Amino acid sequence: QVQLVQSGGGLVQAGGSLSLSCAASGLTFSTYALAWFRQPPGKEREIIVVIGRNSGHSYEADSVKGRFTISRDNAKSTVYLQMSSLKPEDTAVYYCAAAYQELWELPKLSRDYPYWGQGTQVTVSS
Repeated sequence: QVQLVQSGGGLVQAGGSLSLSCAASGLTFSTYALAWFRQPPGKEREIIVVIGRNSGHSYEADSVKGRFTISRDNAKSTVYLQMSSLKPEDTAVYYCAAAYQELWELPKLSRDYPYWGQGTQVTVSS
């Protein structure tokens, strides 16, 4: 049984930093692409960052480029999201997700990801 368990998040002032973790079990972690999505209040879920099996292969959405960093530790089966220079518009529920990566291309759609974390609230105050 695959499980993704998230930790971190909370309330931070604008301009601050926050980190999220997502520990996986029940899968061969090194063969999976890992992503962080977020869902702002009243909006649809959107992808923000993805990291491939090869840690050197990643994608960042324009909205977070240069501010958010995704990383993975295969030995710990954990993916991380480091967020800095946070803005009020970053307020959302954040989800980690995992998808088996067969090809070089990184999956970027929600429907590509069969496994999801429980979600963590991140609130950025102005």
